[in-house]
Amino acid sequence: MAKKTASRILLSAPAFILLAVVIMTIAAPLISPYDPDAQSLADRLQGPNMVHLLGTDSLGRDTLSRVLHGGQFSLSVALITTLFSLLVGTILGLLSALRGGWLDEIFLRINDLLLALPEIVIALLIIAVMGPGFFTMVLSVGVVAWTPTARLVRSMAAQVLSTHHVEASKHVGASRWFILHHHVLPFVAGPVLAQAALRFGLLLVLLGSLSYLGIGIQPPQSDWGSMLAEAQPHAIRSPWGLIAPGAAIFLISFCVTLLGNRITQVLGGQDMLATEAKAEAHD
Repeated sequence: MAKKTASRILLSAPAFILLAVVIMTIAAPLISPYDPDAQSLADRLQGPNMVHLLGTDSLGRDTLSRVLHGGQFSLSVALITTLFSLLVGTILGLLSALRGGWLDEIFLRINDLLLALPEIVIALLIIAVMGPGFFTMVLSVGVVAWTPTARLVRSMAAQVLSTHHVEASKHVGASRWFILHHHVLPFVAGPVLAQAALRFGLLLVLLGSLSYLGIGIQPPQSDWGSMLAEAQPHAIRSPWGLIAPGAAIFLISFCVTLLGNRITQVLGGQDMLATEAKAEAHD
């Protein structure tokens, strides 16, 4: 049954597209037609042609090569931030549900406060204090990115802990670890995995926005967000500099969101938004 469920997810169209993009970005040094930093002012702002399939930017750099190499930074930062938020959110959500009482109340209030503030505002404040860079970018977004996952885990864990079979396990002397491992984690794993996929797409857009504003990854490194910023002044003459990285961000975010919803439908038979709404109603 588990193999059949996994195959239904991995053989879906969004999964194939994501796999293809990931393989191309990992293999960028091997398949890129040019050095992404090689400049040729004589070839600047060209449209798609047989030599440069996606054209060139304002410095004559090959757009396709820059998209492939830039994807390494965009996807790696989004992945690290998503894993960090997933880990922190799951741990805090489980602790809140298991401990209850004043700890649970403090957790809910802090969670509400962070959810009420736009993520990009908090990220901007942290970056303004610590300065731009790879580590600061991950930390600034990770500080608040865990809140939806923690809220979902806490709500679903609380549902499980209030069921009769969990109460029966407690009466026969089952430890908290046994209850967590055999009752809580199997129940929350599917929705958390689905939300992680959804959050990956959102964080990819958020991190791209920070790079677009010039406070994310710094030169000579580049990602899709910084490519958008560099191409904007030349959008009328050469729109391909905007279209290529923008389409990459949209495609990845769209496919990851579809994949997250498919995971939820396969494992739980309901849409991700319905799952989150039910968790919020339980609070």
